[in-house]
Amino acid sequence: MSNIMSVEKAKEWSEEKNVVFADCRFELSDPEQGYKKYKREHIPGAAYFDLEKDLSGEIKKHGGRHPLPDINSLQKNLAATGIDKDTIVIAYDQNKSVMSARMLWLLKFCGYERVFILNGGLDAWKKAGFPVDDKPDNLKQAVEHTIESRHEMACGESYVRMKKDQENTALIDSRSYERYAGFEEPIDKKKGHIPGALQYDWVDVYKEDGLWKTAEELRKHFKDLESKQEIIVYCGSGVTASSNVIGLWEAGFSNVKLYVGSFSDWITYEENEVATISK
Repeated sequence: MSNIMSVEKAKEWSEEKNVVFADCRFELSDPEQGYKKYKREHIPGAAYFDLEKDLSGEIKKHGGRHPLPDINSLQKNLAATGIDKDTIVIAYDQNKSVMSARMLWLLKFCGYERVFILNGGLDAWKKAGFPVDDKPDNLKQAVEHTIESRHEMACGESYVRMKKDQENTALIDSRSYERYAGFEEPIDKKKGHIPGALQYDWVDVYKEDGLWKTAEELRKHFKDLESKQEIIVYCGSGVTASSNVIGLWEAGFSNVKLYVGSFSDWITYEENEVATISK
């Protein structure tokens, strides 16, 4: 089954099944903006999940700018919004699924299987004429439950260092070409990319209107990776790379790992080299 759900199907399921909508809107340049937008309008009954407060953990010397959250804390946050292993979670953003892709990947990593992304986000929901409101969520507390992490979905710096030059492994950089090449770097202390990485901008899994490309379109997009036995995906801090991970899943690739700390973790190890491209 696809990880991407149409607004029509999401509306139908919300009326028939145990569904929780997860509003994941967030702006890196203004961390409070997402919640402000949620308070103004959201899908009725939706719970808000903040990238940095809920979907990321404490920043340390290593681990990158958006490390994974404490799993026990995440489980309690999910239960507080009515989410358990039997809940259908439909995560959404404003348009492109940047932060909701992070949430889907994170919940899949934690063993939640019934998680989907709302295709086109809140914009598509409203365009379809479906309702929004400004009421806080009143979801029923779920029973706390055990999380069993799927560690095969993620990897760290040492694994990337070991695998990045192997012929049957593809290392994918999900950032823009300008950041990959080292022409510019607005956030991290070093410019460039992990040596050996290929560049696949995360925005290219989406159409111009913010909807996801079809499975066939994604297979064509990633066709040069078909011979690889394993694909490791990274970005700046492990957030936008989630779109590429899900895009690869939709295209039929299965052995895909997210380098959680990504480039912001890689450069915290002084011995790690960084590659650039000359203009």
